[in-house]
Amino acid sequence: MKILDKYLLKTFLTTITMVFVILFFIFILQTVWLFIAELAGKDLDLIMIVKFLLFAMPRIIPLVLPLSVLLASIMTFGNLAENYEFAAMKSSGISLQRTMKSLTVFILLLSIVAFFFANNIIPFAEYKFINFRKNIAQVKPALAIAEGQFSDVGFYNIKVNKKSGENGNTLTGITIHKKSNVGDGGKTVIIAKNGELISSEESSILKLVLNDGYYYEDLVPKNYLDRNKVPFAKSSFKKYIINLDLSKLNMANQDEENISNTNTMLNVNELNYTLDSLHKSLKTDIISFSETSNQRIAIINNKIETKKSKPLPNNLLSIYTNFQKSELLKMSISNLASSALSIDATNADFTIKQKNINNHLLAFYDKFVIAFACVLMFFIGAPLGAIIRKGGLGLPIVFAVLIFITFHFINTFGKRISQEDGLAPFLGAWMSSIILTPVAILLTYRATNDIGLINMDVILAPFQKIIKKIFPSQN
Repeated sequence: MKILDKYLLKTFLTTITMVFVILFFIFILQTVWLFIAELAGKDLDLIMIVKFLLFAMPRIIPLVLPLSVLLASIMTFGNLAENYEFAAMKSSGISLQRTMKSLTVFILLLSIVAFFFANNIIPFAEYKFINFRKNIAQVKPALAIAEGQFSDVGFYNIKVNKKSGENGNTLTGITIHKKSNVGDGGKTVIIAKNGELISSEESSILKLVLNDGYYYEDLVPKNYLDRNKVPFAKSSFKKYIINLDLSKLNMANQDEENISNTNTMLNVNELNYTLDSLHKSLKTDIISFSETSNQRIAIINNKIETKKSKPLPNNLLSIYTNFQKSELLKMSISNLASSALSIDATNADFTIKQKNINNHLLAFYDKFVIAFACVLMFFIGAPLGAIIRKGGLGLPIVFAVLIFITFHFINTFGKRISQEDGLAPFLGAWMSSIILTPVAILLTYRATNDIGLINMDVILAPFQKIIKKIFPSQN
């Protein structure tokens, strides 16, 4: 390796390492902010918080790595141009392509590493992250109930005055409000002196054992007049056991994560296998629905054929009485309504399955997009830095942020459309790369030929022609 290549590689590695660490720290803070509600006020120890963050870190890499490559490229080549090192290289016969050669090899290797990271590390981390969030109350069941406030746990609101014991499993001063059914005005209150939380990592059921307490319940009679008597039931107990379903905890968040992240827990081979199964399942359902519809029509036609003993008239209803006509019309309307509901329900089911297929396809293409994004950002950043001739953290950050926001916005926009089946998943995943690749080619061409970022002569030439035509005497 020549001295120039060593110098450029050392400069670029130093820059990209510094940029990556800074950006990674910023995105980690953003992750903590997003999940602050799950971390704060739940007596999580340091080890559990570190595990939570470690499982969340790999999902940040697809955002941080391309942005780091872009910013480091602009800063490195901007510094070389600003300090007239490029001028010295060109005077020695070294072109921009020769300068980028060693770094291009490094970026290609980095993109391969990024692919393997996206294909192996991120799916494993996503699996651990989702399961850690889901089972966090099972690992430490007291986390499901906060001290000194009501906690929403399944069908109950639970408040405890004090938690003690090694894992906070021993509870003192327990008040429980049971949620009533919709339309049921009844209220149930359970009060106990103390209790204990018992859980198992193999089960999603959390057992709450209450000792020395009272059970109070408002009764709502079916007869409206009896409700004025305000009946209730009250009893005391020495021991009372409540089973809490932990799978209901934070159900909204869990459902959202499961829907959006299940496909990200699979690598390329697993996605291929899953997609094959999903396509076969959808095709089978479509064929089954088609056959069922055809059989229904065939049955109706057979009934008509068996009933007619002579050629039917043009006005089919004329062979029936008025009462039969009315019944036939009612039956036809009912059958049409039933068929319409069946079609709508089946269409909704097919739409959900197609969206699931699209999400898996997007996850499949994303693993290749992150690798290509590293190469794309380098070929945008390096020539752009050589053109603007500015290093440091000023102007390069402005350009890097604008380009990356554009890339991320187009990428998100394409994925959203593809998820709704408005665009092929391949185009949705690669839309940002397809749009920005010509920009990278154009910037590389302009930097190689020492053309500025914007050629003002091209922009001003049409206006100059108009001015000459309006004021010919001033030529």
